[in-house]
Amino acid sequence: MAPYKDKPITKLYYSIGEVAKMFDVNTSLIRFWENEFDILKPKKNKKGNRLFTQKDVDNLKIIYHLVKERGFTLDGAKKKLRENKDDVIQNEQIVERLKEIRGFLVELRDNL
Repeated sequence: MAPYKDKPITKLYYSIGEVAKMFDVNTSLIRFWENEFDILKPKKNKKGNRLFTQKDVDNLKIIYHLVKERGFTLDGAKKKLRENKDDVIQNEQIVERLKEIRGFLVELRDNL
């Protein structure tokens, strides 16, 4: 019988503050992007607080990548998402993986 393994804990919902911290941006920018990009659809609780799912966070990663890392205007980012969202997702994932590899290599160099 296989030993019990803890599954990584994942949250169902993230607050706007948690999401803003993930991207190191103000909550006002998250609210602004929510109004600008129709792929962001956070749920709201009875108090009106936004509850972001992992899918919302993934979509924010794509928006952040286009606007903050690649320098797209909001209109340019919207157009790119409409035209070819799959390519944008793949590109963002490649950039994220390259950052991880770079971090590993820098750490390795520093430990030599």
